Amino acid sequence: MDEKNKQYERVFNRFDENRDGKISASELRLCLGTIGWEISESEAEAVVLLADSDGDGLLGLKDFIRLVEGTEEVEKLKDLKEAFKMYEETDECGGIGGSITPRSLKRMLSKLGEKKSIGECEFMISQFDLNGDGVLSFEEFRNMMA
Repeated sequence: MDEKNKQYERVFNRFDENRDGKISASELRLCLGTIGWEISESEAEAVVLLADSDGDGLLGLKDFIRLVEGTEEVEKLKDLKEAFKMYEETDECGGIGGSITPRSLKRMLSKLGEKKSIGECEFMISQFDLNGDGVLSFEEFRNMMA
């Protein structure tokens, strides 16, 4: 078992108060409450229901690991969306254009202290522009950041 899974197992064992090898909704709720994450009993039950792979209404270690890693992926996706918004083109009215253009990339890099020409920005975008439209969509940005 790798170090990351060992850490998950240690956390799992802390949540598993009755030491039955499973985490119930009430155990999940109680442990999350100790770290400041207040969730209702029905929310805890919904989390367990979604992550429970064998239908027993409890989380085994593998369920718990999938749940934690899924939560990490959701957080990474949120962070990527926020980063994308920083670079994204806006129209004159302040609306979001949905892509990173050479102009918006140049503007953001300039704010970060990097002086690039439009041509340099076009080249940077072309390295990850999978559909050849000259701009980066969120999916292309996500691939670039992977």
